[in-house]
Amino acid sequence: MRVAVIGGTGLVGRHVVDVLRATGHDPVAVSRGSGVDVSTGAGLDDALAGAAAVVDAVSFEAADRAAAERFFSAATENLLAAEQRAGVGHHVLLSIVGLDRVEGNPHYAGKRIQEALVSDGAIPWTIVAATQFFDFGAQLAGWTRTGDAAVVPPLLVRPVAVADVAGLLAEVAVGKPLGRTVQIAGPETHDLVDMARRTLDARGEAVRLIASWDDSPLGVEMAGNVLLPDDGARIAPTTFETWLAAQRG
Repeated sequence: MRVAVIGGTGLVGRHVVDVLRATGHDPVAVSRGSGVDVSTGAGLDDALAGAAAVVDAVSFEAADRAAAERFFSAATENLLAAEQRAGVGHHVLLSIVGLDRVEGNPHYAGKRIQEALVSDGAIPWTIVAATQFFDFGAQLAGWTRTGDAAVVPPLLVRPVAVADVAGLLAEVAVGKPLGRTVQIAGPETHDLVDMARRTLDARGEAVRLIASWDDSPLGVEMAGNVLLPDDGARIAPTTFETWLAAQRG
């Protein structure tokens, strides 16, 4: 099957491309580097020619809600319109577990618009909602680091390996559209501060972590079980310990 992967050279997309190719399919990595801009629609018609399915794994970081909503709205509308012209039969969207439980986060606000456009659109669809990736704690520490200290909020996550999420996206893309959301999470629940500390230690980075919601890019509305998956989530096999061992290498 020919599958177009939007964001096909990014963190998740490149793994989706690899899985599809390894399982005998014909992936097309769609990105700015290949001359495609989903925010304007430029290059999409050529990129989707002959595709039976599309995986949207594009990433966008915005500092404010309005920018996130503008990007995800424009990109998704352009993509769905191009899919309709190309006769694409399945739109697969990568999303986030807990999206509807977090109101104040700009990125989540944009993703909610994206989900709504997909579920209300004319293209048969499946949404794959993932929990946070294993490097999320260290990533947050990088965002907030000042000198030798960084702030990481004390929240619960059930982190998952990027490769496991990519595997599910590829599996879903070559199957029939489900018209619903499938959640995927890692096998264990972890404290984000502890994850960040252990990841930084494994990488040999000396950073003093401050467990606090103050000066954090995440709001306290994410505390408790908000970011944890539902009972019916697909549980991925890769553990944090396995991933952490590779960081030491």
